[in-house]
Amino acid sequence: MSASPVIVAATAKHTATVIFLHGLGDTGHGWASAIAAIRPAYTKVICPTAPTIKVTLNSGLKMPSWFDLKSLDASGEEDEPGIKKASESVHALINAEISAGVPSERIVIGGFSQGGALALYSAFTYPGQLGGVMALSCWLPLHKQFPGAIKGNRETPIIQCHGDCDPLVPYKWGQMTASYLKQYSSNVDFKTYRGLGHSSTDEEMSDLKTFVEKVLPPQ
Repeated sequence: MSASPVIVAATAKHTATVIFLHGLGDTGHGWASAIAAIRPAYTKVICPTAPTIKVTLNSGLKMPSWFDLKSLDASGEEDEPGIKKASESVHALINAEISAGVPSERIVIGGFSQGGALALYSAFTYPGQLGGVMALSCWLPLHKQFPGAIKGNRETPIIQCHGDCDPLVPYKWGQMTASYLKQYSSNVDFKTYRGLGHSSTDEEMSDLKTFVEKVLPPQ
């Protein structure tokens, strides 16, 4: 993590946390208000900003990126050390919340695009039980290492959302990812948004709100 994460405090007694990871080139500010708008009052929101690194896909230009992206080809080379290092940073955020008194099953992680990819990978490689995963317009990194790489969260609710007109992370990647996940995860809900490109919609945010309220009920 580079800059301090954007934190939106709970507006009631804090009993749950959502950690949300932005997409390539964005910052924690990009999603903080949208996620804050869908969370119950007792939920704290943490939106970290990725470190600024050179990204091969963007001609080696530096930008906020959780790990290097070498290609947008489903069978292309992946930045395995970078993905694993980034997931350790996510695990550290989860563990800090647990240390502060929030049980792991009251923590939801999510992300958009590259951030969603990292959220999926981080959830499956985390040994503790999480409350849920929100995976938007994304894919599962290092998918050939699964299910062997799984340390936990096979039963954790996952909402996976994808636009069927996505020009950057093709819809078929989302479909392939969902079918992979369903082989070793028992609780995946794949939602398609007609006409949606590589972005979000009010309908999707409404679905996420319903999901968060279900997996993080009042105590």
